[in-house]
Amino acid sequence: MPRGAPVADNNAPLARRNPVAKLAAALLFSLTLIATIDPVAPAVAIAIELAVLPLFGVRYRTLARRAWPLLASALGIVVTLVLFAAERTGTVLLTVGPVAVTTGVLADALGLALRVIAVALPGVMVFATTDPTDLADALIQNAKASPRFAIGALAAFRLLPLLSVEWQMLSMARRARGVDAGRNPLARLRIFASTAFALLVGAIRRGTRLATAMDARGFDAGTPRTLARQQRFTAADAALVAGAVALAALALTVSIVLGTFRPLIS
Repeated sequence: MPRGAPVADNNAPLARRNPVAKLAAALLFSLTLIATIDPVAPAVAIAIELAVLPLFGVRYRTLARRAWPLLASALGIVVTLVLFAAERTGTVLLTVGPVAVTTGVLADALGLALRVIAVALPGVMVFATTDPTDLADALIQNAKASPRFAIGALAAFRLLPLLSVEWQMLSMARRARGVDAGRNPLARLRIFASTAFALLVGAIRRGTRLATAMDARGFDAGTPRTLARQQRFTAADAALVAGAVALAALALTVSIVLGTFRPLIS
């Protein structure tokens, strides 16, 4: 299976932290942002995430190259809400045919799009700097997760890179058989849907075979398991979690001070 360049430097200060600590910090930082729907809090959160990105050993160029689907989804959210918003409150900024772009609609669209990015980036940083085996061991040792769940998650995580390889193989096989959309957008959409369905079927089949093989090898025996890698949760790991909570509170505080805070449940 082809491998690309490393996504992150695993010797970076925050990249060396316990996987459970990094996962907990990402979850706490992300979940706090769900409390508001204004665009200021997620914008501050994104600025914080980009500021600490070098501490995780991830380069900005690498993040931009790999996070383009996230940016595309955020842009899609903005366009969809601007076009199909049910309520158009605030001042009208632009009118294009039957579509009126108002300040209220634009604030809601930007708030949702920025929140999607702010919630997703911590997960990108965590999984880019965490070895799957270390994560599984830390879940069992530090989070007291079930070995069946942790090892199953490890197996699934290991198989994720195969999806992109299989997508390329399916696409090349279809082109070799003369199945090409050319410049027809509808044909492209049809080929994309059929390729995605074929990829899904293949993933289900592989997952079923893997689960059967793991059960046959005693991964669900219920007997105490040994772990090759010791994962310790230190004071620095606790500081990382506390720092994530403090920074999330800072983002909400800035929103409240500026008067833009809009609670999700009012």
